[in-house]
Amino acid sequence: MRVENKLYKNQGIHVISSIFTIENGIVKVLLVKRRNEPFKDYWALVGGALYNNESIEDGIKREIFEKSGLEDVKLHEVGVFDELGRTPTINMRMIAVTYLGLVDSSKVQIIKENINTKDVAWFNIKSVPNLAFGHNEILNKALEKLKDLIVLSDILKALLPNEFTMPELQKIYEGILDKTFDRRNFRKKILSLNIVDDTNKEVSINGKKPSKLYKFKDKIEIKKVF
Repeated sequence: MRVENKLYKNQGIHVISSIFTIENGIVKVLLVKRRNEPFKDYWALVGGALYNNESIEDGIKREIFEKSGLEDVKLHEVGVFDELGRTPTINMRMIAVTYLGLVDSSKVQIIKENINTKDVAWFNIKSVPNLAFGHNEILNKALEKLKDLIVLSDILKALLPNEFTMPELQKIYEGILDKTFDRRNFRKKILSLNIVDDTNKEVSINGKKPSKLYKFKDKIEIKKVF
């Protein structure tokens, strides 16, 4: 590598994350509202430029914390976006390394404003606005990856409380996969996988007939659910 070669110059790396949650069966993604140009006042995925003294993993964790206040988000690599001209408002070629994360929004608190952002909010994935830097394409790719991951039996631990009902679990699968399952068949399938334990407790939601509470087993052999 000849470092003086001009073709090596003016390139940078973005680290970008699509952070998802489920609220009442609705899939939502965390977006930040930009304070500064370019794309001032546009919403964007959580991320930013990688420092030259940090690893990609450290960089994405730093950006998530700085922009949202979230820590210890379990991340899954989605892909690299390297097309020429993807950031025309910046006089550099920026390559985006992208991830997705899953959190239970009821267990975390996000910061709403900082030096770079004017607001942070959860958006229904079906009503996401036009995002800065072409982030809609990145989000769509992350959703495809999420659908691939969600059929693996251990991924939902990040989205559910310690104890949950079978209807709650079914709502998450239906929300992400955009499908409807027969209630009895769904319950039978989950129990056949031996990934949950019956807590011998019940809960009544909105005055409805009590539902059994389950919890994931401590150790789960990763299996394909659907």
